[in-house]
Amino acid sequence: MTVLKTSMRNFLAHKGRMALSAVAVVLSVAFVCGTLVFSDTMTTTFDKLFAATASDVTVKPKDAAEAGDEGPKTGKPESLPASAVAQVEKADGVKSVEGGVTSDSVTVADSKNKNMGPSSGAPTLAGNWTKNDLRAMEITSGHAPRGPTEVMVDADTADKHDLKLGEELRTITAAGDFKAKISGIATFKVTNPGAAVFYFDTPTAQRELLGATGRFTHLSVTAASGVSDTQLKKNVTETLAADASAYKIKTQKETADDDAKSVGGFLDVMKYAMLGFAGIAFLVGIFLIINTFSMLVAQRTREIGLMRAIGSSRKQVNRSVLVEALLLGVVGSVLGVGAGIGLAVGLMKLMSGMGMELSTKDLTIAWTTPVVGLALGIIVTVLAAYLPARRAGKVSPMAALRDAGTPADGKAGAVRAAIGLLLTGAGVFALYTAGQADKAKDGSLFLGLGVVATLIGFVVIGPVLASFVVRVISAVLLRWFGPVGRMAERNALRNPRRTGATGAALMIGLALVACLSVVGSSMVASATDELDKSVGADFIIQGDQQGLTTKAEKKLEKTPYISHFTRNKEVDADITLPDGRTSKDTSLSAADPSYAKDLRRDTVSGELSAAYGKDAMSVGEEFAKKHRLKVGDKLKVAFDKGRTAELKLAAITGDDGSFDKGAMYVNITTVERYVPAHRMPQTRIAFAQAVDGKQDEAYKALKDTLNAYPQYKVQDQTDFKQDLKDQVGQMLNMVYGLLGLAIIVAILGVVNTLALSVIERTREIGLMRAIGLSRRQLRRMIRMESVVIALFGALLGLGLGMGWGATAQKLLALEGLMVLEIPWPTIITVFFGSAFVGLFAALVPAFRAGRMNVLNAIATE
Repeated sequence: MTVLKTSMRNFLAHKGRMALSAVAVVLSVAFVCGTLVFSDTMTTTFDKLFAATASDVTVKPKDAAEAGDEGPKTGKPESLPASAVAQVEKADGVKSVEGGVTSDSVTVADSKNKNMGPSSGAPTLAGNWTKNDLRAMEITSGHAPRGPTEVMVDADTADKHDLKLGEELRTITAAGDFKAKISGIATFKVTNPGAAVFYFDTPTAQRELLGATGRFTHLSVTAASGVSDTQLKKNVTETLAADASAYKIKTQKETADDDAKSVGGFLDVMKYAMLGFAGIAFLVGIFLIINTFSMLVAQRTREIGLMRAIGSSRKQVNRSVLVEALLLGVVGSVLGVGAGIGLAVGLMKLMSGMGMELSTKDLTIAWTTPVVGLALGIIVTVLAAYLPARRAGKVSPMAALRDAGTPADGKAGAVRAAIGLLLTGAGVFALYTAGQADKAKDGSLFLGLGVVATLIGFVVIGPVLASFVVRVISAVLLRWFGPVGRMAERNALRNPRRTGATGAALMIGLALVACLSVVGSSMVASATDELDKSVGADFIIQGDQQGLTTKAEKKLEKTPYISHFTRNKEVDADITLPDGRTSKDTSLSAADPSYAKDLRRDTVSGELSAAYGKDAMSVGEEFAKKHRLKVGDKLKVAFDKGRTAELKLAAITGDDGSFDKGAMYVNITTVERYVPAHRMPQTRIAFAQAVDGKQDEAYKALKDTLNAYPQYKVQDQTDFKQDLKDQVGQMLNMVYGLLGLAIIVAILGVVNTLALSVIERTREIGLMRAIGLSRRQLRRMIRMESVVIALFGALLGLGLGMGWGATAQKLLALEGLMVLEIPWPTIITVFFGSAFVGLFAALVPAFRAGRMNVLNAIATE
């Protein structure tokens, strides 16, 4: 009880100091709990949607794409004959059977050719309106489509684009374009995560989405009263016994589970990535807590000595400090759990603003979430305080009463330095080994080991590095400020362990920023360099998620000022090699012969132009070596949904570049002889070459041609490079935003260190003020000390991060990304930004120091 009272008294006596450490705990726990609540809510939202939209039993073609899979290369989903409806109706326990049509290979545009699809990455779905849709939707305005000129749209899409009844929309599919006016608006009964949904009558959906009447993409089977879904599935399977192998038959639960699994991978990646950043924040918070309790223990040395002198044991002193940490962990964790729920709601609002609708009605708080948050916050806080508590217990009564402070252990410092050097050396060796790897997969393991070892090594050896690096920074920066600068330097060097721990907290976040900046810049530079070397065409045309339709291709081919237009399609095939082995599900790049000019590829054997001859093809160097192929070999190619051809190997391409690395080329006309026209894939990417001297005119003409197709974009090489840079930049900005949490915690650490340092030096500050140091000089001294600590952490972090990034780039070079680029503007900006971080962190401590009463400060013991 005495220990608890003492701990409570100390905890309440240092409320301000504890508050900063508590903020670190709050932020870290909030990020963990917010991530868990957010991901659980998204899972709940999708689960409800999938459960509501799935029928009791669903029948699909065997080759139908599952939710989340890549859409059909033809642009038309797999379908089954309408005669299957009558077959399934004969099964026992069937109440009703409806044929459904659904396709996500569509684009819907308004009269101004604006894409009505979501911008969040969610799909645009089109299909026929059936009774099964009433499970998840209800018509809230107008009526269902009654003919080929009517369409019904979901309410979320209508609200987003301000669509009204009677407004005309144009739907673009692989089968062609058609127009229809909005006849009705349907509202989801459950939360729609962001998909845009359009409904047509059944004949229109079959004709325009499938390119054929009398076919469906699925059958929705409703069970009679008293018949379970499992029994119904069994009955339907028995009824279709002769053709059952041609279908996928699933219960409502199986369909919902498979749909949930399709998005589960994405949700898990997002969840664990965010938890990873929360872990980094926790790691940074550990340094803050260690520093806080180390300084509190040092300031209470005399008090600890008195406790020991009157009979308190080491264990009791140790326990007293740990109880304070426990109180800090409990308070911070409880607040963090509440803040996490608020953070989750904020993330949901943010996602809604980006197009992914999430309702707070589905807010899901599992019992494990607060338990995990509380456990993490408390355990991490107590563990972080263990070393300072153990150090407090070692203070001898006599030394404490003489105010000797906590014992300095020179031997422990030497051991620490040795361990740090050993870890750092091992990490550097691992990074070197990773850079020398022949395969990226092998090198990635050494890269991970190197990152962890060098990070821990720098943290352990931080006090030794602080003694040297701070002197260097001070010689460059602080000497300009005369005696005030020299005092700031000495203050930073007074306790290298404290300076090292404070700088290390900032180092971790900045190391990751530097590493990712180097990797991102190198990716962009490599792709840009490869584009300059490989792409000879003036323009690149491709869609976001949909291949080029035949109608769009014909328009592009007729575009003025274009000397030639090149198509590239992706075809699946099984390749039987000369030795009898078969390479399954191999992707071939079917292209026009002009592709060899538009995308320059070096060959190690043969001529690439010959691969576009009749019944000829090429393979990549790695594939050729693996299967011991040579030019002139005959390969049996069984095209997916087509016939088998015997093709001559006419060329072997090099695998040096990243564009089309390992691609196998074949002429489109060759594929057309063996694959039925309705099974030919859509063009995935196209190139266009302008007539000499007419590049500007051709560019404008292509833009005008594609104006009616908002799902496609035409880019010259400058556009393509900028688009690539923007995509990488957006990804990095998102990561930087998440890393900002760790940097904020690190800033709190600097504030806490300075605040406690000022209190620790109260008497010293009073004496300096008494002999003539002005308030302005005092505040400047504290700000300079803060800047030095921040720059120390920045130098270590940026240097470490650039080393990690350079090693990662060497592994990427094995995949064709050959250029290493250090983003010096970013690195320099971050470095000088760290100085501003130091200045900002020192504002409150410097202000409080400046307000000290000189006489009271001198009288402080």
